Amino acid sequence: MKLFSKKKEETTNAPPTVEQDISRAAGVLDSRAANVLCSPRITEKATDLGGRSAYVFDVAPYSNKRSIMAAVRHTYNVTPRMVRIVQIPRKIRKNVRTGKSGVTRGGKKAYVYLKAGESITMS
Repeated sequence: MKLFSKKKEETTNAPPTVEQDISRAAGVLDSRAANVLCSPRITEKATDLGGRSAYVFDVAPYSNKRSIMAAVRHTYNVTPRMVRIVQIPRKIRKNVRTGKSGVTRGGKKAYVYLKAGESITMS
């Protein structure tokens, strides 16, 4: 049993290549992009903004502007010019039939502004 040996074990850990770094980063970005953008928000206001290179998405509550920009860039292959985030507040709603109070879930939405001439096809 060698607990305290004076001789150090030699390890052959070669540094990762550039291709390995890029593929590992792309895999991480794929999973994060899928989790950051929940869904496009299809409303009258969002449809009107779409004509002016602004798109609205429901996003995860933990997301920030940088992660949203990276997710849009990776998912739709467009370059966002600016991102604005809005908190959707929880609201108390009363059930008419039972008289019980409930709470809507709220959330977070992001307005993504693209460069001129770029667009996203929502399906």
